[in-house]
Amino acid sequence: MVRLLPFALIAAALLGTAPALSAGTVDTGAPLDARTVIKRLADRNPTLQSYKSRVHVDVRMLNFPYLAPKLDGTSYYKRPDVYVVVFDRMPGCAHGFGTLFNDVGNPLAWQRDQYVSVDGTTLLDGRPTIVLRMTKKIHSDILDHTLAYVDTESWVLVRMEWYYTSGGKITMSQQYRVENNYVVLSQQHATIAIPHVRAVADASYGAYQTNVPVRLSQKAPQ
Repeated sequence: MVRLLPFALIAAALLGTAPALSAGTVDTGAPLDARTVIKRLADRNPTLQSYKSRVHVDVRMLNFPYLAPKLDGTSYYKRPDVYVVVFDRMPGCAHGFGTLFNDVGNPLAWQRDQYVSVDGTTLLDGRPTIVLRMTKKIHSDILDHTLAYVDTESWVLVRMEWYYTSGGKITMSQQYRVENNYVVLSQQHATIAIPHVRAVADASYGAYQTNVPVRLSQKAPQ
């Protein structure tokens, strides 16, 4: 029970849905609404119909019981809005991480169960970004709101932040590379700071198989 408790807390936080952002002013041209920003994210690779990529995740707890599970899985995408990471095996202590990766990977799904609005603009690592704010359509006692940072030069999602009613926060930052003439996810870094749990997770993505037959559902490949 002691070993399972910390990551059970992470799972509970991820399955739920902060302080107001104090952002600098960035000139991004004509004002954009949230729907347009999400469409630009989705249209980044207009000829990409599907892909598969192996993903490896190293998780490291920074407090007791100092677990360090390693996860391996496959990331699947199929246009227009099906995205899922399926792990080969999910130890009980790491349950909930699948939700984290799936939320980040599928911007078109955000609007299904959340209200999305433009929360402002800011500079992130010196680059102009639009900040989207998301709140659950069905009230959550766990998740207060989520912020998504979109690079307005390359139109990629560079960071997401989940703010919890407990005062906790989870941050996921992302890096990209060009492969097969597509801009694809390369690495992710997550920091988890919720009551009783401090952890970091680093994900790396292998070679991409692009525009290949992929039969899958929202939950798992078939």
